[in-house]
Amino acid sequence: MGPHPVKIRAAVVDRMLCHARVEWPLECCGLLAGTDGMITAAFPATNALASPCEFFVDAAELIGTLRRIRESDLKHLGIYHSHPDTENVPSARDAAMAFYPSCTYFIVSPHSIRPLRAFEFVNGKAAELDIEVV
Repeated sequence: MGPHPVKIRAAVVDRMLCHARVEWPLECCGLLAGTDGMITAAFPATNALASPCEFFVDAAELIGTLRRIRESDLKHLGIYHSHPDTENVPSARDAAMAFYPSCTYFIVSPHSIRPLRAFEFVNGKAAELDIEVV
C-alpha cells in the first residue's frame, strides 16, 4: 500500500457508496474536499457521458463545483467515480484522465468485496493508498 493513509470521514464514504448505488448501472462521479488533508465533504457531479464504463464532468459544472469548494473554505482533495459492475482498479482511461496530481482518486465498486479503494497517480502509474475512515 501507499506510504500515507488518506483520511476520510465515514459520512463521505457513505455518500459515495450511496451515489454509486443510485446511479447504477452507470458510473457516478464527484469531487471531494476537506481541510488539513482530511476529506470531509463530497460534491456529487453529473456524469455527462451517462456511461457504464467511463465518466466525464462537464467543464461548467466542474468550475462551479470548484468555486463552491473554495467558497466553503475547503480544498479540493479528491475525485471519485464508480465501476458499477467491475473491480475497483484504475483502468487505462482512469490513469490517462488523472489530471490532478495532488488529488486522491477513489473508485467505488458497490458489488466488490472492498467497495472503496483509493489511489494516487504518479507519472501515469497508480499506487494504492490505505484509507483511514474517521
